Amino acid sequence: MPPEIRNKKAYFDYEILEKIEAGVELVGTEVKSLRIGAAKVKDAFARLKNGEVWLMNFHISAYGPASQFNHDPERPRKLLLHKREIHRLESKVQVKGLTLLPLKVYFNKRGIAKVMLGLGKGKRKYDKRESIKKKDWQRDVERAMKRGGRRR
Repeated sequence: MPPEIRNKKAYFDYEILEKIEAGVELVGTEVKSLRIGAAKVKDAFARLKNGEVWLMNFHISAYGPASQFNHDPERPRKLLLHKREIHRLESKVQVKGLTLLPLKVYFNKRGIAKVMLGLGKGKRKYDKRESIKKKDWQRDVERAMKRGGRRR
C-alpha cells in the first residue's frame, strides 16, 4: 500500500471544523511519484476559482525514470468535487472567513488518489500553546501506561 502523506502543521495552525474527501486530477508521472511518497503537502492550500477548486503549493517531486517527460512539481492541481459541494464550500469560505487546506493525500481501496480537505479556522497564539500542553500531557500519560504506572 502506498504511503499516506499527512499535513501535521494544519492541525497545529488551524481548528478543523469539517472534512471533505476530493479526487485529484493528476498526470501519469505525478501518480508514480505519489505512490513512492515523494510529495510535500505542508504549505499547500485550496482556492476556489470560477466554480472550481484548485490545490495550490502542493509539491510532487519529479519522477526519476521519466526523464524529459516529467511534470511541473509546483503546478496547480484541480480537485474533483460535485457542484453542490463546491457551492457549499464557497459560501462557507466567503461568509465565515474559513480556509480550505489539505489534511492528507492517500490512495483509496480502488487505487485512486484522494485528498482529504479540511475547512479550518486559524488558531490564535494562546490556542497553539493549549494544543502543545495537551499534546505533552497525552505523551506523559502514554509513557506512564507503557511503564505500567510505575515511577522510575
